Amino acid sequence: MLNILITNDDSIHAKGLRSLIAIARPFGNVTVVAPDQPMSGMGHAITTNRPLRLRLLKEETNYREYSCSGTPVDCVKMGLHVVFKGQKVDLILSGINHGSNASSNVLYSGTMGAAIEGSMEGVKSIGFSLLDYDHDADFSQGAGFISEIIAKIIEMPILKGVTLNVNIPNAPKGDIKGIKVCTQADAYWKEDYIARKDPWSGDYYWLTGEFVNGELVEGTDIHALEQNYVSVVPVQHDLTAFDVLDKLTHWSK
Repeated sequence: MLNILITNDDSIHAKGLRSLIAIARPFGNVTVVAPDQPMSGMGHAITTNRPLRLRLLKEETNYREYSCSGTPVDCVKMGLHVVFKGQKVDLILSGINHGSNASSNVLYSGTMGAAIEGSMEGVKSIGFSLLDYDHDADFSQGAGFISEIIAKIIEMPILKGVTLNVNIPNAPKGDIKGIKVCTQADAYWKEDYIARKDPWSGDYYWLTGEFVNGELVEGTDIHALEQNYVSVVPVQHDLTAFDVLDKLTHWSK
């Protein structure tokens, strides 16, 4: 049977994680290593200034579950190098995230940071997100599509250095039209900070803002989601801007 490692960034207690576990278990031996508290927005952060703690919560036939005191990327590293101790892991799944990780959100996402870490370690990896931030969101509408995507990637040769970023529209199951493979939309967060005073007259700030899509064109993940398609974007950790290399070659000596 396949060895499958599952993690997330919304914590071991998140409903999205429970949904992904249920979808994944028919595919093989499932091991969960997830943060013991919410870790949204951690991106590819790792823990270097304190010890990491791993706690076995459940163990049964073809299933183990651990909580980890670290970040989502820490969870993947601990899963591969401590829990599996070098034993082969066939697939890493991250999510299901409560909220979108489409477009530039992939850079901030702990869910996607964990999945990208998996591909960096040479393991087939997928990050899943639902466009609903509610802690009690209904994940059932995406279950069939997630199962289909898992089955497809299991049958594929490994995509070296590539992770699949999968986002599911917040729509009833019957309204989701299918799956579209897309490019990442050129969108960004236009941030603002709300200034407030604490009871001791000290300043503090809350991050807020709006998500601005500067690329309302067909073929991008944002456009697909707006049309009620599940978006699949292959992303890679090699950030080299290859189209700019030739323009800078004269800098080299």
